[in-house]
Amino acid sequence: MGESSSTTTAVMSTNSSPLPAQNPDPPSPPERSPKNPSSLPISGCPTDEPPLPHPPPPPPARRLPAVRISSEYDSESSAFLNKVSCRVFNGLAKIKAQFQSNRNGDINYPQIGFITKYLSVLYDYEDQNAVVTGSFDVGSRLQVKGVHDVKRVQLGETKYFRISDLGSNFLFKYHQNKSRQGDIKLVATMPDPSYKVELGSPVPFAGLPRASLRFPHGEILLEEKEVDEVKRALSVSGVLKNNILNGVCTAQFKDEDLNLRYSYKDEQVTFIPSLSLPSNVLSFAFKRRFGPSDKLSYIYNFNSSYWNAVYKHTFGNDFKVKAGYDSEVRLGWASLWVGKEDEGAKGAPMKVKLQLMLQVPQDNIHATALLFRLKKRWDL
Repeated sequence: MGESSSTTTAVMSTNSSPLPAQNPDPPSPPERSPKNPSSLPISGCPTDEPPLPHPPPPPPARRLPAVRISSEYDSESSAFLNKVSCRVFNGLAKIKAQFQSNRNGDINYPQIGFITKYLSVLYDYEDQNAVVTGSFDVGSRLQVKGVHDVKRVQLGETKYFRISDLGSNFLFKYHQNKSRQGDIKLVATMPDPSYKVELGSPVPFAGLPRASLRFPHGEILLEEKEVDEVKRALSVSGVLKNNILNGVCTAQFKDEDLNLRYSYKDEQVTFIPSLSLPSNVLSFAFKRRFGPSDKLSYIYNFNSSYWNAVYKHTFGNDFKVKAGYDSEVRLGWASLWVGKEDEGAKGAPMKVKLQLMLQVPQDNIHATALLFRLKKRWDL
């Protein structure tokens, strides 16, 4: 009986297969992608951790005030002119000093100044004198400015006070010196800035005020002048100009003297004749440009037969050669410029400006002289 039950159990286990396991919970639907693409998880970076903070910027390096030094030597005077300037308070003010020195090391004419937008003080050590200038704005169109010369005011010579218009309407000016107590000036600018009317009078008032009118074609000035201690006369002066025949005709007059000048200029030729009346002095200037680098200038005076000629050749923007002759002093000369002639050493190569001049007197060739001027600037 025991064998029968065991056999039955074996047969049942052989003929029947076990039932699959039942999942009590239904499968969850697949997750949808988020609407905001920026919220997608980045591979290899968990989304639940905050981003690392950026490191703080390094503290700004402490900068010393910029110092500008320039030294200029003139062989004719055998003296050095030295200038030092420094901006302080983040560029709001500037301190400058200058002095002259010679070969022996002597220092002459030392001056020092403190300059800001609204206040400046210039002190001359040798004269023991200071000039103080101050200004402040009143509104957006009015500026008050005063200049105080300490030494001269103590001597009763100079005092200055000015109120000027920053826009284009009015200007009030007051000036005092030893010859008169003061001067008042009123300037009115029309809506068209090419027109301007100016009235001025000395203080205390004496005679008629000065009056001037500026307009696009010139300027006219009316004022009274002393002929002697008792008599005063009205003086008229001014300049009138107009375009005539592709040139500009200018008439400059003062009292009984009149100067007429005509200027014609194109890309190659400039011609300027002038006539002075009543002296009947006639002269003319002629300029001829042969190219972008070569130019000839010539001036002749018919009354004295004096003439002057200059030839100029440039090499780029920083080098120039000039040669000329002046018949009035009977002198021939030639010069070489390194750096622009009418500018400082800032834009010159290596911030060095050089001028060499050779002077050859016509009457004494043995007195030929070589002069030079050298200027160097350092920005520290």
